Amino acid sequence: MSLSTLYTQIQAEAAKVIVGQEDVFEQIVVAFFSGGHVLLEGVPGTAKTLMAKTLARLIDAEFRRIQFTADLMPSDVIGTQVFDADSGHFNLRQGPIFTQILLTDEINRAPAKTQSALLEAMEERQVTIDGVGYPLTDPFMVLATQNPVEYEGTYPLPEAQLDRFLFKVVVDYPQESVEQEILRRYHSGFDAHRLNESGIQAVIIPAALAEIRAEIRNVTVEAGILAYITAIAVASRRSPDLILGGSPRASIALLQTSKTYAALQGRDYVTPDDVKTLVAPVYRHRVILRPEAEIEGIDADAAVRRIVAGLPVPR
Repeated sequence: MSLSTLYTQIQAEAAKVIVGQEDVFEQIVVAFFSGGHVLLEGVPGTAKTLMAKTLARLIDAEFRRIQFTADLMPSDVIGTQVFDADSGHFNLRQGPIFTQILLTDEINRAPAKTQSALLEAMEERQVTIDGVGYPLTDPFMVLATQNPVEYEGTYPLPEAQLDRFLFKVVVDYPQESVEQEILRRYHSGFDAHRLNESGIQAVIIPAALAEIRAEIRNVTVEAGILAYITAIAVASRRSPDLILGGSPRASIALLQTSKTYAALQGRDYVTPDDVKTLVAPVYRHRVILRPEAEIEGIDADAAVRRIVAGLPVPR
């Protein structure tokens, strides 16, 4: 079964519990099949947790959630060695990071030391406890939610950790008609806390991912598209709006996700529109604005749009 056929089934099943936010959920799916992590930014109550739980059910994956707080310790995330008096040995008490889909809720409410506990896991797919490395499962995906930085009691994520997220996805309020549909569903008995009653069915199992990844790897990328992706990175480093532009990691992320997005659409080749669709979620958390640009009201998305608009599109 092709990835596009699977994606059609994923959309149909997800629609049983998610109203609106189709673009957001699509980006989460793209990141998952690309093997990356997602930072979801939005105010509370916009279905971020629901989307994470729904993804886990659709792929029949183990799901765990961590509520990040100011007093959360790294050992609360990755686990620790506990002495067993009966055996006289230390045994590993695994933290919630030992799962397949990990939701870290309000990640920016924990201090940097705890946030950094995720770095090795996100990049290396393993954690180190008392000098011993422990591999994580495959797949392993972090979905982190974040309150907007202007809210009280939050800590900005360090650039090194932000760069580990494949996408930063902005979750906005739903449109009025969508919110009315949400209310109608709840009035009819829907409860997001009881997804097992929603009728949602798993579409794939994690063991099938190898075949899907092979399909994505075989997506054709012409030389002109590679040059286009490179030109975006180079232009971001020269942009008068930015202090920091995109790194080679950003270019790799844009390439990988463009191939996944093309496969989801049923194509075996990448188009410039695929790249344009994904450039904002790939770049918005990897660039740093100049103070002058911020004063002018330019945000990261606007700066990236300017960059893309100024580049010739490959034919």
